[in-house]
Amino acid sequence: MMNLSRRHLLQNSASGFGLLALRDLLQAEQTMTNPLAAKKPHFPARAKRVIFLFMKGGPSQVDTFDPKPLLDRDHGKPLPFALPRVTFAKTTTLLKSPWKFKRYGQSGLHVSDLFPHVAKCVDDLCIIRSLHGTNPAHGGALLKLHTGSDTQVRPSMGSWITYGLGTENSDLPAFITICPTLAHGGVNNWGSAFLPAWCQGTPLGNASVPATQALVKNIANARISPALQRLQLDLSASLNRDHLTEFSAAQMLEARIDSFELAYRMQTAMPELQDLGGESEATRKLYGLDDAVTANFGRQCLMARRFAERGVRYIQVTHSDSNVQWDQHGDLIKGHTKNAAEVDKPIAGLLHDLKSRGLLEDTLVLWGGEFGRTPVAQGTADGRDHNPEGFTMWMAGAGVKAGTAYGATDEYGYFATENKVHIHDLHATLLHLLGMDHEKLTYRYAGRDFRLTDVHGHMVHDILA
Repeated sequence: MMNLSRRHLLQNSASGFGLLALRDLLQAEQTMTNPLAAKKPHFPARAKRVIFLFMKGGPSQVDTFDPKPLLDRDHGKPLPFALPRVTFAKTTTLLKSPWKFKRYGQSGLHVSDLFPHVAKCVDDLCIIRSLHGTNPAHGGALLKLHTGSDTQVRPSMGSWITYGLGTENSDLPAFITICPTLAHGGVNNWGSAFLPAWCQGTPLGNASVPATQALVKNIANARISPALQRLQLDLSASLNRDHLTEFSAAQMLEARIDSFELAYRMQTAMPELQDLGGESEATRKLYGLDDAVTANFGRQCLMARRFAERGVRYIQVTHSDSNVQWDQHGDLIKGHTKNAAEVDKPIAGLLHDLKSRGLLEDTLVLWGGEFGRTPVAQGTADGRDHNPEGFTMWMAGAGVKAGTAYGATDEYGYFATENKVHIHDLHATLLHLLGMDHEKLTYRYAGRDFRLTDVHGHMVHDILA
């Protein structure tokens, strides 16, 4: 073997060292010029992205995924234990579910007649029946679910994920929310608060407009060519960067420059992405686009799949309208029937589509509302009040135990009692599946380190595959 001196080693490998240095410099430059560039997680991730199917208003757990035989038996009787210390409205006696539950799949999990299509996907679901929160009002509960705080303006979970991981596609936002509600926290539910502005969500439409109008506006410029736009952006960026050193809000100015750059790149990616013309007729039917009842939410779910396969990190799809939502203080049968009919087939279609494309392996799908409903009646015999004390959400895909139910509420479905999962625990678990330690994903602001889970939260190990 030839002896290799230090001098000979450097002479023969200098170009290799130079390439390594150049690679690191290019990576550093990419991070500086594009803050949304993909970042490494704290540890190997089960999930690369999240699709959150948000059911605004609060679906009833005892009418969907948490069967209660004793509630059927004792219908019309008084609740045999004390109500929570804080309640939202006056309630009366126990109210059984108008829907029947059946066992489905190899797992034999119970699902109500409200969700016949999702029921066929039950072997892919991890149903968490022991969620609980702290706020019985929509506004506070929405903020708690989306930001971890119901008392202060805090970054949304999508913004925290964007801050921690960036995006897999530099031509698209990392965080997109489709048809979000403008009520009960509004923009704070997808805002970045004190995190950098590039972490905030990009809303497409809102709950008041049909999904066909949930598009990026002004995505094309018929008067100015891309080449001329490029020259304009370069000039604008040059002038803006001259001000950075003396501008007191430099971070905001940098974010504005970055937003201009992203908007320029989106002109190429977004038009094709928003055009569903290339989807097959079978796919369109899978999501229910051929039915007026399911077409609106089906389009949102199909868009979510298209965004997911193109590297968007966090996609939220909201089911809400100004009249019914899932907030059935009265007309439970009418309201929940309408809502479930609109979302059942599209959700099942999304799960099937993700699975057939291999995307469910690294996409975490989360379903649920800001709280559940009471097992006692409100007002008439056909309504349920808000209930943050015990409710159901489910996950599917990337790293969760499929075909399982975790936790439980009491025998009537009012309080979470077994393996309780607080909203903070849900957030900690979601971040863990994305490869992030919720205690280490922090941002220093106003003299202290903040995180999505604040000073709370425990990762739920038992739901991991």
